[in-house]
Amino acid sequence: MTQVLTAKTDQLRESFREQFHAEPRLFRAPGRVNLIGEHTDYNQGFVMPVAIDFETWVAAAPKSGNCLTIRSVEFSETVEFELHDTSHQRSHWSDYIRGVVLQLLAAGYKLPGAELLIDSSVPMGAGLSSSASLEVATGFAMLSLAGVDPDKRQLASLAQRAENEFVGAHVGIMDQFICCNGIAGHALMLDCRSLDFTPVPIPPRTSLVIANTMVKHSIAGGEYNLRRRECEEAVSRLKQELPDISYLRDVSIPELERFGGSLPPLIFKRAMHVVSENQRVLEAANALQSRDVFRFGQLMYESHRSLRDLYEVSSPELDVMVELASHLPGVHGSRMTGGGFGGCTVTLVETTRAEQVRRELAGSYARITGITPEVYISTASDGVSAL
Repeated sequence: MTQVLTAKTDQLRESFREQFHAEPRLFRAPGRVNLIGEHTDYNQGFVMPVAIDFETWVAAAPKSGNCLTIRSVEFSETVEFELHDTSHQRSHWSDYIRGVVLQLLAAGYKLPGAELLIDSSVPMGAGLSSSASLEVATGFAMLSLAGVDPDKRQLASLAQRAENEFVGAHVGIMDQFICCNGIAGHALMLDCRSLDFTPVPIPPRTSLVIANTMVKHSIAGGEYNLRRRECEEAVSRLKQELPDISYLRDVSIPELERFGGSLPPLIFKRAMHVVSENQRVLEAANALQSRDVFRFGQLMYESHRSLRDLYEVSSPELDVMVELASHLPGVHGSRMTGGGFGGCTVTLVETTRAEQVRRELAGSYARITGITPEVYISTASDGVSAL
């Protein structure tokens, strides 16, 4: 992995010199998978994400003036705009950078003009947080060029706000937070209200198999934002009996069972997923701390069923991938990860079986669906950094 990273950074540095005739500084931010705790972050609940060794790289150098020139290797496209320019194009990759820059300026940072060259190994539309990785990497780079030692908690919050207010996707804090604060070899047990977190060690000799169904989703799409509004409706209705609650985070399973009869059936299902998923995250943290991978795996399967049946954000392809994984030797647990409606599954597997699981998942999925997936093996990596 070190040799691959060195080759990538050397290539990026040389490309920057050719493109901009300057010497760059290099930065990187990871993508992420979420082991458990899906659609709980914007309900101020609990999540357990992991930073993975797929990354966005940024080569950057300051320049005079107030203009940003950004070249995307992946899209073979160059975009240029003034720092304070608030215009944007929906669903364009540059919006994530524009939004972060505007949030940094609004927070009082004096940013220089700059030239950026961006490349990424994080698959887009796969639920692995390619957007958060891009936001965090470019935000960290811009602050560093300004001579600021970035506050990673603040950067995560500003990047989230950029996606909420500028891009139009009402995501929670999880993706940006783990891209900033990931710890190698660990998941983070994150409280999305207080932003307190506890590193939870991934069990020894355990790997993550990430299976991309190749069914893409757009996180800014209407279904994601609709789920958020359904959660808000549940809180509004439950407040009549539970006046002290602010989010579904504040509701227990017994309280929901007692007062949920006042909710429309669909809203009750959405609320039950969130409330029970928060409980599963707490149980999962205890299971990992005690190295009880069997119990952790059970909770992963329970989470997937809840996302499929109650929150209705899975897809036939995700369900097939989880079902296939559940029958393979060495697999502890599997579930969809990310916003849903396509994207990836994450499977916890014995390291000695990981390559076999990767091959068999890919082959069986292709035979059943006619779609050739991408299946990766990853470890837990560190958050954003300068290289």
